[in-house]
Amino acid sequence: MTQYRIEGGHPLRGTIKASGNKNAALPCIAACLLSEEPVTLRNIPEIEDVLVMLDICKALGAKVERVDKNAWRIDASSLESSEIPASLSAKVRASILFAGPLLARLGNLSLPPPGGDVIGRRRLDTHFLALEELGARIEIDGCFKFSANKLKGSDIFLDEASVTATENAVMAAALAEGRTIIRNAASEPHVQDVCRLVSAMGAKVYGIGSNILTVDGTKKLHGADFSIGPDFMEIGSFIGLAALTRGDITITGVVPDELRMMKLAFARLGISWRIDGDSLTVHSGQSMKVVPDLGGQIPKIDDAPWPGFPPDLTSIMTVVATQAEGTVLIHEKMFESRMFWVDKLIGMGARIILCDPHRAVVSGPSRLRGDSLTSPDVRAGMALVLAALCAEGTSIIKNVYQIERGYEHLAERLQALGARIERFEG
Repeated sequence: MTQYRIEGGHPLRGTIKASGNKNAALPCIAACLLSEEPVTLRNIPEIEDVLVMLDICKALGAKVERVDKNAWRIDASSLESSEIPASLSAKVRASILFAGPLLARLGNLSLPPPGGDVIGRRRLDTHFLALEELGARIEIDGCFKFSANKLKGSDIFLDEASVTATENAVMAAALAEGRTIIRNAASEPHVQDVCRLVSAMGAKVYGIGSNILTVDGTKKLHGADFSIGPDFMEIGSFIGLAALTRGDITITGVVPDELRMMKLAFARLGISWRIDGDSLTVHSGQSMKVVPDLGGQIPKIDDAPWPGFPPDLTSIMTVVATQAEGTVLIHEKMFESRMFWVDKLIGMGARIILCDPHRAVVSGPSRLRGDSLTSPDVRAGMALVLAALCAEGTSIIKNVYQIERGYEHLAERLQALGARIERFEG
C-alpha cells in the first residue's frame, strides 16, 4: 500500500501550476462518446479517476490515445458495447456519467452500482428523474439498466441541483429530438465546461453558468478540440497549504472569478492573496485570526451549491481553522457523515467539538503533532496532508490512493515547494 511520510513544520515556497479540473475531466471524457468523430481533450489531470474513465471508454470499444502531456484523443466511432464492467464501475462514482451519452448514442446501457468516496448517502434519483423525462426507461436488478427508443426534449425540473445529474441531462439532451430546458440546474465551473464541450461538438446550449439551461438537440455531433479549466478545489487546497505552513506560494493558471466565494471564506480566517492576471500569490505573514460576525458573534463557514462555498473544501477549511486564532463553526450541509474524519485531527491535538455529522466547532490555534493516519476519502485525505505539513514531527499517511484519485503527482509537486514528503510502499 502506498503511503506518505511527512515531516512537518517547514514553510513552503515557490510556484505551482493548477491542474485541470478533475470534476470537469470526468464528464467531458464521457461526453466524447456522443460523437462518431474523434474528440481531443486537453489539460486533463493525470490522476487515477481519469485513467479509470478512459479504461471504461476502451471497454466500450472506443479508441483512446495520449496525444500530448495531459491531452487525450477519444475516438468512439465504433462502440462495441453498452455494458460497463463491474470492476471499473466500482472504482469511480463518475461511471454514472456514461448514462446520458450511451442512452443518446446507442439507446441502452447496463451500469453496475457506481463506486467512489464513502461520504454518506449519495442518491442517484435525480439522474433517473432527468433521463426519464427525456424518454428513458430504467430497471434496477442488481445493476441499473437504461433503455430508450428515442430521446425527446422536455422541460425538466431537477429535485436538487445535482452536478452529475445536470451533466447527464445536458449530454443526453444534446442528441435528443427538440429542445430541452433544465431548471434548478447545477452551475459549477465543471458543469459549464461540459456545456461548452457539447456546444463545441455542435449542440446549442444556452444559459451556461445559470440554473436554467436550454439545450437544442441535434441528430449528430462532430469532433472537437477542447481544453478544460483549472481545478479550483486544488487551488483552494494550495491556498490553505501556504497559510498553514506560513509559506509564500504562487499558483498559476487560475480563473479569479471562480474564487470569489472562496476569498470571502478564507478572509474569515484572516487569509488573503494577491491576483496578477492568472496568477495568485499567498504571501507569508498572514494574520490567521478569525474575524467575528457583527456583534462579536462566532462566524460560520458553510457549503452550498455554486456559487456558494464548495463542499469539497470544507475539509481543507477545517484544518486551516485549527491554526487560526479564534473560534469558527464549520457546517457541511450537503453530504452526510463527511465530518467524521475530524477525530484524526483531534488525535493530532486539534481543539474541535464535533456537534453532529454536519457541524464542527474549531478553536485555534492549536499545536498539531505528527501521527499515523489513514486517508478516508480524497478531500479529507488532502486535508490530512495539510495538517501533517504544519504539525510538529513526522506523520505517516496510509491509503494515499484515495488522495491521488484527485490530486495530480502530489508528492512531487509539493517536494518542488520544499515539502518534506516521501512517497513509499509499505
